[in-house]
Amino acid sequence: MTEGKVMNRWWVVVGALVIQISLGAVYIWSVFQTPLRAYFPEWTEGHVTLPAQIVLAAFALAVIFGGRIQDRLGPRKVATAGGLILGGGLILARFAGAFEPTAALVWLIFTFSILGGIGIGAAYVCPIATCVKWFPDKRGLITGLAVAGFGAGAFFFAPLARALISGGAYRLFNVPLFNVPQVGVFNTFMTLGFIFLAAVVIGAQFLRNPPAGYVPVGWVPPETAKAVPAKADYTPTEMLKTPAFWLLWITYFAGCTAGLQVIMKASPIWQSFVFAAEPTPIAEQTFIDVAAAGAAAVAILAIFNSLGRILWGKISDSLGRKSTLVIMFVLCGAAMLLLDWMRIYPLYLLMISLVALSFGGFLALYPAVTADFFGTKHIGVNYGWMFSAYGAGGIFGPFLAARLMRVVDNVPYEVVDAQGRMAEKFFEVGDYRPAFLIAGIACLVAAVITTQVKPHKTEPLAQETEGNQK
Repeated sequence: MTEGKVMNRWWVVVGALVIQISLGAVYIWSVFQTPLRAYFPEWTEGHVTLPAQIVLAAFALAVIFGGRIQDRLGPRKVATAGGLILGGGLILARFAGAFEPTAALVWLIFTFSILGGIGIGAAYVCPIATCVKWFPDKRGLITGLAVAGFGAGAFFFAPLARALISGGAYRLFNVPLFNVPQVGVFNTFMTLGFIFLAAVVIGAQFLRNPPAGYVPVGWVPPETAKAVPAKADYTPTEMLKTPAFWLLWITYFAGCTAGLQVIMKASPIWQSFVFAAEPTPIAEQTFIDVAAAGAAAVAILAIFNSLGRILWGKISDSLGRKSTLVIMFVLCGAAMLLLDWMRIYPLYLLMISLVALSFGGFLALYPAVTADFFGTKHIGVNYGWMFSAYGAGGIFGPFLAARLMRVVDNVPYEVVDAQGRMAEKFFEVGDYRPAFLIAGIACLVAAVITTQVKPHKTEPLAQETEGNQK
C-alpha cells in the first residue's frame, strides 16, 4: 500500500508531540519538593522523594498494560483515557493540603503518583507504538521525535509550576517573560491537571495505526533483514526468554537510574551546593533566586533531554544502535562521576545537561532497539516490558539520592508566610556524592555490557541493529 492512499503520517508525529509535552511534566517534581517540605516540616527527604519514585514505577507498569490494550483497541482510545486519568489525578492532588502530614503523603501518592502514573503510562506508549509502525524507514529518528516532547515538557512547565507556587514572573532561561499569580503549591497541581487533561485528549485524536501492509513510498526494507530466514515478530513470552532482552534491560536500568536521579533531584541538589557555602540565615530574596535557578536547571535539563532523543536517534540510524548506546553510557557515567565537583552554576548545568542528553537518548533508542530485535507486531506490550527498566530505575535512582544523602547542615532561610509575616524555616543541605558514584559506575559497566549483547540466533533484524545502514 502506498503512502498517497492514506493519511499524512506526519500528523501522527504532531499528535505525539502534543501528548508527550504534557506527559513529560512528570519531571518537574523537584520544583515541588522544597515548598512541600516547608508546608509539612515533619516530612523527611525520604518522604518527599516517595511520590516521585512511585509515579515513575506506576508509569512504567502502566506502559505494559497500556501497550497491550492499545495493540488491541488502537492508540486513540487508550491515549484519551490516559489523559483523563492523568488530569483527574493532578486535580485531586489539590486537596492534599487539607490533610495532616501522613495522610497528605498518602493522598499525594494515590493521586499524583498512582493515578498520574497510570495516566502517563497509558498515554505514553501510544505515540511510540504508532510512530514506529508509520516510520520503518526512520525508526531511530522518529522514536526520538515521538518522545522528544516528553523531555521538553519540563522546560515549559517547571518555570510555570515555580511561578504558580510562589508568584512572580514566568521565566525561561531565568529571563522574566510575564507575571503569574500566586496560587500556592496545591492549587498548582490542579491548574496543571486541567492543562494536561486538555492537551493529551486533543493530541490523542491525531493517533491512527497505518493500514495493514503499509510501506512508505520509495522505501525498500534492508536486504539483510530479508535474507535471514527467521521469525520476524516475537510475542512477549518469546521475547522474555531471550538473553538479549535481559542484557538490554539491565543496561536500560543503569541509564535510567542515573538520569532520573539527577532529573528528579536537580533543584534540591543545586540548592544544597549553594546553601552549603552561603552565610546564614539565607535572606528571602537569596532563597527565591536560588530556587529560581534550580527551576531553571530543571528547564535546561528538559531541553537537553529532548534534544538527546532526536540527536541520538538520528545518529543511531547511521552509526548503529550498539555503538551509539556505548557512547551515551560512557558520557553519562563520566558526567555523574564529575558532578559533585561542579558547584559553579555553568559547570553544574553542563554536567546535568550531559546526563540529560544521554538519558534522552536512552528513551529514544530502546523503543527502536526493541523493534529491531523483536519486531513491531507486538511493539506496544514488548516495549512495555522493556520500559519496566525505566520504572525500576525511577525507584532506585531517587532512592539512592535520598537514602545515601548525608545531611551536612540545617540551614535557616527566611520566607514570608501566608499572613505576610517573615518566618524562618530550615533547608537540609545534603551530600549526594555516594549516589553519584554508584550511578556513574553503573553506567560505565552498562557500556561494557552493551558491547557484549548478542541478538538471539533467530532474530531477523540483528544486522540492522548493529549497523542499520540504508
